[in-house]
Amino acid sequence: MSDEAARLAEGMTPAQRDRVKVLGHTCERDGCGKVAGWGFARPRRESHWFCYEHRGDGDQYL
Repeated sequence: MSDEAARLAEGMTPAQRDRVKVLGHTCERDGCGKVAGWGFARPRRESHWFCYEHRGDGDQYL
């Protein structure tokens, strides 16, 4: 893999890239409210989010 930047074809412009934003998920455990980085869901079902400490609680949604 090269460290050189990829070149776009003539007339093309690069797509705008915003920094990745936190989606604002918070832990669903009662009384916690920490930032949740672990999401659990079955296909076509609503996602449930838990923090690192309570991520084990998400197993019930798999």
